[in-house]
Amino acid sequence: MIGRWVRKIAKAALLLALIPLVLTIVYNIVPPVSTLMLARWATLRPVVRDWVSLDRVAPVLVRSVLASEDARFCQHMGVDLVELNNVIDESDGLDASRGASTITMQLAKNLFLWNGRSVIRKGLEFPLALYINFVMSKRRQMEVYLNIAEWGPNGEFGIEAASRRAFGKGAGELNARQAALLAVMLPNPHRRDAAKPGAGMSRLAARLQARIPAEGGELTSCLGTGR
Repeated sequence: MIGRWVRKIAKAALLLALIPLVLTIVYNIVPPVSTLMLARWATLRPVVRDWVSLDRVAPVLVRSVLASEDARFCQHMGVDLVELNNVIDESDGLDASRGASTITMQLAKNLFLWNGRSVIRKGLEFPLALYINFVMSKRRQMEVYLNIAEWGPNGEFGIEAASRRAFGKGAGELNARQAALLAVMLPNPHRRDAAKPGAGMSRLAARLQARIPAEGGELTSCLGTGR
């Protein structure tokens, strides 16, 4: 009797493990939604998201997000061991995994996991990020990330909804300052507002804007364009 239940639990666990593996492949073609979007729909809260291809996003926004969130995106394999080691050295191991989170790891969290600080969630992020990087191109990862990231306090997801909410224009029309403001908004879209930036947020955006190269170069070399 106990053995039968153990087998059932094992089969259920295997099925759960297979879901993200299969969905990641599907998401190479189909526009995905995030777990947070699903949670909002399930609780009858609004979700605003207009999918846009990477070609329709202002290159300066792509560069701003990369410089702010994951400057080594084109060099790592989903998990940035170089940055992780640097953060461990600087913090003596405290909160290192958060400081070294890559865009691919954030993508794994947004697609398959949950918000909040958790050792279990972080442990799942690592293998999922490696797998996503194996089956999904860097260009597609960036496109998906920009379209599912939470980018506003009232159910705004993705760069198109964020841009229209903050500036009344599409993601392809953003200038350098607007791109920097949206990029620094990402870590906390409920407390930072690109439409009404406070002094602290404006300073962060100005410092980020000063670091953005005129052309993508090594920062965007994996995206297949001159971004």
